[in-house]
Amino acid sequence: MLNQKRLKLVSIALMSSLALTFAACGGGGSSATGTAAMATAPAITAQPAAASAVVGQVATFTVSATGTAPMSYQWQKNATAISGATQSSYTTAAAATADNGAKFSVVITNAAGSVTSSAATLAVTATGGVTPVTPVATDMLTFKYDQGRTGQNRNESTLTLANVNSSSFGLLRSLAVDGKVDAQPLYLSKLAVGASSHNVVYVATENDSVYAFDADTGASLWHASMLAAGESTGGMPGGCAQVTPTIGVTSTPVIDRAAGTHGVIYVVSMSLDSSAGYHQRLHALDVTTGAELFGGPKEITATYPATAGGAATTFAPGQYEERAALLLANGVIYTSWTSHCDDAMYYGWIISYDEKTLAQKAALNVAPNSGGVGPSIWMSGSGPGADAAGNIYLLTANGVFETTLDANGFPNQMDFANSFLKLTAGTQTLTVADYFTMSNEVSESVADLDLASGGEMLLPDLTDSTNTVRHLMVGAGKDGNIYVVNRDSMGKFNASANQIWQELDGAVPGGIFASPAYFNNNVYYGDISGTLKAFGITNAKLSASPTSQSSTQFGYPGTSPAVSANGATNGIVWTVENASIAVLHAYDATNLAHELYNTNQAASGRDNFGAGNKFITPAIADGRVFVGTTASVAVFGLLH
Repeated sequence: MLNQKRLKLVSIALMSSLALTFAACGGGGSSATGTAAMATAPAITAQPAAASAVVGQVATFTVSATGTAPMSYQWQKNATAISGATQSSYTTAAAATADNGAKFSVVITNAAGSVTSSAATLAVTATGGVTPVTPVATDMLTFKYDQGRTGQNRNESTLTLANVNSSSFGLLRSLAVDGKVDAQPLYLSKLAVGASSHNVVYVATENDSVYAFDADTGASLWHASMLAAGESTGGMPGGCAQVTPTIGVTSTPVIDRAAGTHGVIYVVSMSLDSSAGYHQRLHALDVTTGAELFGGPKEITATYPATAGGAATTFAPGQYEERAALLLANGVIYTSWTSHCDDAMYYGWIISYDEKTLAQKAALNVAPNSGGVGPSIWMSGSGPGADAAGNIYLLTANGVFETTLDANGFPNQMDFANSFLKLTAGTQTLTVADYFTMSNEVSESVADLDLASGGEMLLPDLTDSTNTVRHLMVGAGKDGNIYVVNRDSMGKFNASANQIWQELDGAVPGGIFASPAYFNNNVYYGDISGTLKAFGITNAKLSASPTSQSSTQFGYPGTSPAVSANGATNGIVWTVENASIAVLHAYDATNLAHELYNTNQAASGRDNFGAGNKFITPAIADGRVFVGTTASVAVFGLLH
């Protein structure tokens, strides 16, 4: 027995010596450095699912992930770590009424990085199954719900993957209006109008009208005209057919529920007076009556001082249209302006106003020395975005860009065609703080390959493979590429190569005349004559090819999706197909090949809602889906 023990000890010593020698010579992965280099970061294969519990009972959340062992787990409740919750499953303490709606997620970590799961919602019911807390109602105050333009409404508790089908969901009514609806409808829940509470949908038209309807009954609450006495809505100067037959309100308004006495909806209108003079005006309307507030409307005028030896520029209202959605950030309304087709003279204007006084705050021209050939800003109905620090982000169209850079790496005459722009706002100033322009900008501008044919989107904070939080934005235009830009260091211009976070060449081959949406680590894009595509996100990078896509192909101008969900569950992607008879589609957000519903499915054309409209994005709120048409807003919901 003793000899056997000695032999075993000698064998162990020799094996240890050989292992150390082998590692020292670089012959294996046993060292700490080798293990880290070969490790695979965690990747979640099954997200935690929503759970329910009666008061006093418990609920269990589980996650599944792949990656190099060992992996550690840290569960969170409402983004706060739970002491001792460090396994792949977590069972709650006895549920209380106050836990209804709580969000549970988990951070999984190993030597190669970490990943955070989506948040699963806990529904707590009293004995007998009665939910003690009323579901959160929804306000839709701006284009695509938020300042990031993500297009996601995560407070939708009525519409689910199970009930959005042609048997239980369909067209409820059409709200007739006096012109085309190019703006996305907006929505306020439980608004006191007179002596009653209403869920209100707001509709702006190209006949210079704004309507407020009861979203549940279709009753008209008020209608306001933006036309002054003797004015009309004229067509585009020079015969441009970009917006026809008239231009009134094209851009999506913005609402501040806390402004004024009852709340304010801000609207930009274009009109033509009896002397053939054009007007662009900013209106501030009471959300309960439509009455003008703050001494409005405000006539939009601007000048920009001479730069780089050039001449000062002046905003000419007849040369522009406010196509991009309005942005409200830190008490300031931001307007941004497009040309009529490419009819000179036009520049790249961003003009801002104080939301309480309508006094002009600042005017910026991002094509001051272009000679009047742009770039302009249009983004297919999308709008500038803003981050938590108040920085403003947008895309510009084709035009002039100086490839000769100044000492700070900016174009030496400050003309920013085909660019991602980051603007900072001072008390009375707007300044380009950073930018990205593709290396082949000059050839793309010559070929009329606009970047701003699509709209930008700010992604939620994402963690990369080094566990660093990244602040990113995405954009795509006519060239068919998706560009992902780091908002903290955008990359500027480099003639040799694009120095950005990620570029997906040819990912949307039809080109983009629309805006994307985001939900649960997926970015959704719909290119011209292409499918609706989902690009999954891992370690702050988009997948190189779609992770799922629709079977339907969308003709011109592609499609602009929006998403409804209840927290991280029941995700539905809604989008409109522009056709002589338009089609509303609903897809499972986790798999776009799974179409839940479209308006052609019901017999006898039950859900048909009229001709298509070019850049319309559906709006989803409190169990209703609102879709603008050429003469109405179609309202969809559960049929019973």
